[in-house]
Amino acid sequence: MSDVTFGGIARQFVNEKLTTPEKMQQALNSSQDSKTPLVSYLVTHKIIAARDIAALMSKNFGDPVFDLNALSPSVIPKDLVDEKIVRQFGILPIFQRGGRLYVGMSDPTRLDAIDAVKFGAKTSVEAVVVEEDKLQKLIESTYGGNEAFGDFNAEDFDLEADQTSLIKEDEDDTSGIDDAPVVRYVNKLLFDAIRMGASDLHFEPYEKSYRVRYRIDGVMREASRSPVQMAGKIAARLKVMSQMDISERRIPQDGRIKLKVSKEKAIDFRVNSLPTLFGEKIVLRILDPSSAMLGIDALGYEPEQKALFMDALDKPQGMLLITGPTGSGKTVSLYTGLNILNTIENNISTAEDPVEINLEGINQVNVNAKVGLTFPVALKSFLRQDPDIIMVGEIRDLETAEIAVKAAQTGHMVMSTLHTNSAPETLTRLRNMGVPSFNIATSVNLVIAQRLARRLCPSCKIPVKIPDEVTEKALLELGFTQADLEQGFTLYKPVGCSECREGYRGRVGIYEVMKVTPEIARIIMEDGNAIAIADASARSGFDNLRRSGLRKVMQGLTSLQEINRVTSGD
Repeated sequence: MSDVTFGGIARQFVNEKLTTPEKMQQALNSSQDSKTPLVSYLVTHKIIAARDIAALMSKNFGDPVFDLNALSPSVIPKDLVDEKIVRQFGILPIFQRGGRLYVGMSDPTRLDAIDAVKFGAKTSVEAVVVEEDKLQKLIESTYGGNEAFGDFNAEDFDLEADQTSLIKEDEDDTSGIDDAPVVRYVNKLLFDAIRMGASDLHFEPYEKSYRVRYRIDGVMREASRSPVQMAGKIAARLKVMSQMDISERRIPQDGRIKLKVSKEKAIDFRVNSLPTLFGEKIVLRILDPSSAMLGIDALGYEPEQKALFMDALDKPQGMLLITGPTGSGKTVSLYTGLNILNTIENNISTAEDPVEINLEGINQVNVNAKVGLTFPVALKSFLRQDPDIIMVGEIRDLETAEIAVKAAQTGHMVMSTLHTNSAPETLTRLRNMGVPSFNIATSVNLVIAQRLARRLCPSCKIPVKIPDEVTEKALLELGFTQADLEQGFTLYKPVGCSECREGYRGRVGIYEVMKVTPEIARIIMEDGNAIAIADASARSGFDNLRRSGLRKVMQGLTSLQEINRVTSGD
């Protein structure tokens, strides 16, 4: 294409053979039309890798590339540069030294950006070469996400009608909890949490600061810090939104927020406040109803595990138990099973503390110990309501366990959860609660233990070369089998790019699915321990959590380091 003409940095990209003239001309036109910086457009659309652009800039300016992974958002002097300038030019102040402000830029040729920072910060500015993908990631973690999410804006958040009236009533409150900056700040944090796929938000007051953290892919990440003087206003705002008593600060409270994110979709937040030394810590759990509609194929079960799960759901009676720590995805697995069973022919009742996701066609009960509506009371009532399927949110005590076992033995399908580390330990936990061994062996059909591991980003994961000194014996000690080694597999490790966080994006389920076979039932009735049950489970061909995790490693879905993290001690 001889008529393709351009200059500046675009010409250098072509001269260095990082892309073709045709692709560069198209990128220039598109970036101008969308008002996107050229480098940002090139990286976002995967025309040129961020590291290649940074290497060229480093070569031109004679400075090494600064690694933003080594920089914590908490030390960034973000108050020196207006957020609008940061977002408009795609730059970030990274540190200040000797009266000079050093600004991270993926394109230091943009003198207009440097001038804008100089004018706003009233100080000398020096550009530092950084990688575009890492830069955008750090801007996001420092300032939060952009204001757009699908077809709505942060300002478009709308509370349900009954909660809207509460907010409007509060607008005349002299306490000032409705201050516009606080309202915008809280709304933005909720919006960013949804956009970034967080599962929880933590609002934490300390002596000298007020910190907000998100839990994303199971890992806590700092989202924001505010002056400690704002703690009371932020807490009051959240309590009003969740219909808590804002005058009560001495005891924990529970509440709920429903936010409409579009005409068709709403997101629920389960809210809990806890008095701490320096104020109320408030935690929000994000409850997305769409997560209950994923379908079993999206959960990550191996084919043989899925067959066992479906077979247990198909039985007219017996218990299906799901176990794992908090945040391991037990609720999603339970609701997935309930959705499969939710037909016109089945009468389904659930007792939950609290009801997390509303499911049409299922009778859901919120247990409330304050008024005497406990799990045992709800279960006894269910048995008089002609049920086919009963779901108990959690078996916590002997009375609940005994009623659930009785229901399973009298022609009902019972689903529930426990907090144990593995499937074999679940059976011994029931016995330790006081449930007779015979009743456990004859009522429990299937036990599922699960964890959630971070999924490797498919855009940036790279193969790991196993060193020659790593022997076959060492790999076998890690849990791989001789058959695995003969078949061959590739290990991958995280890298990190503009599309992920630290090389991971999303999570994948790791499952131990154990059917109660005649051999396992015999061990239970002989009061065998969890080790004996685990050995029998292995002989029956059921993968434990470690083995299931290694399967995901061999499939390239996650890393060995991540499986070591989530299955340590299992």
